[in-house]
Amino acid sequence: MTETKNQTITRLKLKTSFSKLLLHTGLFIGLLLMVQLESLAQTELLKPDTAAKEEAVVYPPDSLGRRNPRGTVEGFIKAAARAEYKIAASYLNLDTKLKDTPDSVRVAKALQALLDKGNIYPYSWISDNGAGQPDDNLGPNQDRIGAATVNGESFDLILESITDTAGGPIWLFSSQTIQRVPIDTAVVQNTTIVEQVSPGFLEETEWGGVPVAHWLAMVLIVIISYIVAGLIIKFLVYIIPLVWHKARTEATSGIIQSFVLPIRLYLAVWLFVVASRASGISIIVRQRLNDVTLIVGVVAFLLLLWQLLDFITRLVEKRMLHHGNQSGVSALLFLRRAAKVALVIFGSIIILDTFGWDVTTWLTALGIGGIAIALGTQKTVENFVGSVTLIADHPVRVGDFCLAGGVLGTVEQIGMRTTKIRTLGRTVVSIPNGELSSLKIENFAPRDKFLFNPTLGLRYETTPEQLRYLLVELRAILFAHPKIDSGPRIRFTGFAPDALKLEVWSYIKTISNDEFLEVQEDLYLRFMEVVAASGTGFAFPSQTIYFAKDSGVSEEKTKDAEAKVQAWREAGDLQIPNFSPEKIMELKDTIKYPTEGTSMAPN
Repeated sequence: MTETKNQTITRLKLKTSFSKLLLHTGLFIGLLLMVQLESLAQTELLKPDTAAKEEAVVYPPDSLGRRNPRGTVEGFIKAAARAEYKIAASYLNLDTKLKDTPDSVRVAKALQALLDKGNIYPYSWISDNGAGQPDDNLGPNQDRIGAATVNGESFDLILESITDTAGGPIWLFSSQTIQRVPIDTAVVQNTTIVEQVSPGFLEETEWGGVPVAHWLAMVLIVIISYIVAGLIIKFLVYIIPLVWHKARTEATSGIIQSFVLPIRLYLAVWLFVVASRASGISIIVRQRLNDVTLIVGVVAFLLLLWQLLDFITRLVEKRMLHHGNQSGVSALLFLRRAAKVALVIFGSIIILDTFGWDVTTWLTALGIGGIAIALGTQKTVENFVGSVTLIADHPVRVGDFCLAGGVLGTVEQIGMRTTKIRTLGRTVVSIPNGELSSLKIENFAPRDKFLFNPTLGLRYETTPEQLRYLLVELRAILFAHPKIDSGPRIRFTGFAPDALKLEVWSYIKTISNDEFLEVQEDLYLRFMEVVAASGTGFAFPSQTIYFAKDSGVSEEKTKDAEAKVQAWREAGDLQIPNFSPEKIMELKDTIKYPTEGTSMAPN
């Protein structure tokens, strides 16, 4: 029975620890997103000053938009889409002999054919700064924009910056990259998979400078990639519980389900990118959808955080409801909503920035607005943080009897802003959580036993033998009482102005205040009987005037007490200054409690 009870207690502790871990995890994810957003805002707030320093010299705009790497890539692809290869050649760093010649057009066409089988970064990843990307481990005048493969050998696509007559930067496809472009090989004439399977009229009809067959192939690849990704994920979800039994538990299964849709989106994007490149779909089409694939990846990541946040908080919410922690549920719901709002804002900023929107102003406004809101709601935020602290640390729970900042009573509610305590006078005191979390709180609810520590004052007429008698008999009561914890003591501690002091120190084995009062009452009554039997009495904290009618102390009982002490001394059984272990075992639980004849006494 004891083992089963211990196992149950251990299981409950483990569940509580797991709930705390999940709650802290949810809090951590929410706070992490807020910190990232704040850091991003601060970074963007600092950008204008840095940009102002870097762009102190303003150059006249280039007619072809080649002042930064992104403009060069966009310009080349747009010119190729319009079949204006002479203009497209202007984006290449060609040898002087090739410029403005038919060969330059051939090079531009060959580069487009190479890019159709290569890979260019999404526009949002390509720098729109005239100085290029400073941290790409390349030279100060070079930028990497993607990769291509020729004859099984992969190489980087590099842009390089030259200076025009006005002294401004002009970004072009580097001469090193142009030299790797095969002009007279099968790269140009090679028939792609799309061209092989498409009807002739779809190849002849163009839209946006690209055959319609390429657009239709892209749509088909998107659908097939999503379906194939779904089938792969379903197979994995089916097979994982078969090989990993822990995946069948509620917690692990829920986490796995949270990953299903985001991983499917990631896998579908990967299949789409690989299939579209392998099928030879034009770079013009693929580049238009590159930013979309990037956004899908961001959405998949945010969706993963969203679903994990949802699952973890709902699991914790269920367990809090099971334990009756309504205040914790309220705080959890608030944190979940705040984290979701942060996710939406964070994702919207990334998506808008990917599409080329200038989010600096928005972040500046968001930062200023956040500061204003923080200053205006300082106390509210302080109280909310205080409530989170109370829920996480559990210094008190609903129903606990405690002393908090001079307020003594029972905790009735821990809200989002205040905690309500019902006092002994049946009034309700509301303490702001921000203040309560910083107060010294004495919680009586977790008490496992009560201290019994009275001091007995005896009359000064009490003889040393009577004191010895009392020390022995009172200790015997403490050792014999079944409700007194092991190791009690009672000592003659000194002389007060009006009494001889005997100090009792022991613990009563109970967690109920009512039962403590019952046991204390029983002990006091037994102490009174022993004191009366010793022939002395309790001292009064006042002067005593003796009249002739006062018989004083009992000489007969005094002699009896002295005789009994003398008998103990002669027998070597005077249990002073300590009871022997044998005597303690002899006295153990020999007092019948509750006292015979009382309503609580056993039949």
